[in-house]
Amino acid sequence: MTQHLSDAPAATGAAGHAFASLFRLLKLARPDRPIHPHGLGLTGELTRTGSAAAPSGIDWLDSAGKDQVEARYSRSLGLPETLPDILGLALRVTPSAPANASTADVLFASTGWQLPGRFLLQPRLDVAGATMTTLMPYRGRKGPVLLGLRMRSLPPGPLASGDWVLGLYWATPAGPWQECGELRLRAGADAADSALCFDPLGNQPPGAQAYGWTRRLRKPSYRAAQRPAPPAVVHRPGVHAHPGQESTTATGRNTMSTVSQQFNSPPADVWRVIADGWLYSGWVVGASRIRDVDAEWPQVGARLHHSVGAWPLVIDDSTKVTAVQPGRSLELVARGWPMGEAKVDITVEELGDGCKVTIAEDAIRGPGKLVPKFLRDPLISARNRETLRRLELMAVGGAGK
Repeated sequence: MTQHLSDAPAATGAAGHAFASLFRLLKLARPDRPIHPHGLGLTGELTRTGSAAAPSGIDWLDSAGKDQVEARYSRSLGLPETLPDILGLALRVTPSAPANASTADVLFASTGWQLPGRFLLQPRLDVAGATMTTLMPYRGRKGPVLLGLRMRSLPPGPLASGDWVLGLYWATPAGPWQECGELRLRAGADAADSALCFDPLGNQPPGAQAYGWTRRLRKPSYRAAQRPAPPAVVHRPGVHAHPGQESTTATGRNTMSTVSQQFNSPPADVWRVIADGWLYSGWVVGASRIRDVDAEWPQVGARLHHSVGAWPLVIDDSTKVTAVQPGRSLELVARGWPMGEAKVDITVEELGDGCKVTIAEDAIRGPGKLVPKFLRDPLISARNRETLRRLELMAVGGAGK
């Protein structure tokens, strides 16, 4: 496999630029970290037992020693822990020998252990019992070398409450795994994320080199991820677009997808429907049923518990009030995992004998935010136009009285 890919620079180069384009797209949703957005910082020690009897051809692996390690554990897509995700463990190793060796960054992702699984990403619910590999081999004196980690033990409580113990292994791409060390990690006292930015191409273990094809695949993506984020788009409260148009900020860029409709009903009749959480499945497109509503609804912090989808394929989740001006406006964070979360602003403005109702919405977290804005805005707008039609019918019909 290694030889075949090394003979195809055009193919691997094109794939690398394709990955870079995807990373640039992801940065629109996650300016700081396109993937692995949230993590847990860890510190510890790697004890290398060496491989003198059957050397790998990489000096660092073949010699015994103890190295200090800084690490970051994370979930690739940032999905909730109730859903499988690709797990990642990034290590920054300070080798104890040779004396002049610089730090090395080694990245592992959850995969299978045998062939061909060791080269395939494997989503997992949690890190317990996980196996991880570098996916792409290093080049040593004797040829390609793949690194692997096997989880041995975790603290009985939260991941930040005790030691992680993992076995370190190496293998040729198709060969058996050879144990060569043990990694012990522990979260800091505050269990915070790590601010480290890892560079596995620039910081390689002593005696290891990246193949040309791995550089062509990875380097464009790393460059794209490390570039400054695009200018932030900040929503200006109180500024609304004309009916059917998008709202904009002082930057001239679109923010939330915004639609408006003029109602013949007075504002009080419309607000009565909005303020009754049990009526949401009647006018909010996508909400198939309401399971419970907090007694404080629609006060700040109150939730309504709804289901999304068509029976029997329904997902239970909730919507939370984050701001409210009774009779005038309601700000919500609507959850609908696995698609993610959205911010929704609903405003009611008096207009003669009737009123104008505006809904502004956009994804704020989860896979839905990864959809390019020019694609997700029309979908959100179409759904909310129908939502406004339903809301008007319910207000005219006296719902909530």
